[in-house]
Amino acid sequence: MRIWIAAAATLAFAAAPALAGDAEAGKKKAAEVCAACHGPDGNSPTPDFPRIAGQYEDYLAKALADYKSGKRDNPIMQGMAAPLSDGEIANLAAYYAQQKGLVVR
Repeated sequence: MRIWIAAAATLAFAAAPALAGDAEAGKKKAAEVCAACHGPDGNSPTPDFPRIAGQYEDYLAKALADYKSGKRDNPIMQGMAAPLSDGEIANLAAYYAQQKGLVVR
């Protein structure tokens, strides 16, 4: 039983994107690819697009990887994520995770 748990944990860890992103490189890529919809800092100026600033880095990396692979079904995001390398995904996730998100009072 312990072997199965260890094997499952190993597989889950191996399937997750590595999180060693460069936030400065992510900022540059975000300006090129993401800012038109999500805003320059991830705080979309319109309710038509989600605010991604301040989200957890691992969540953002997994979401982008899932759009790229087709696990998340959104034609617009699939097209945006498809050309991204694993490093660019990690960089974008690092950048947006460091931004100040929406504060609700």
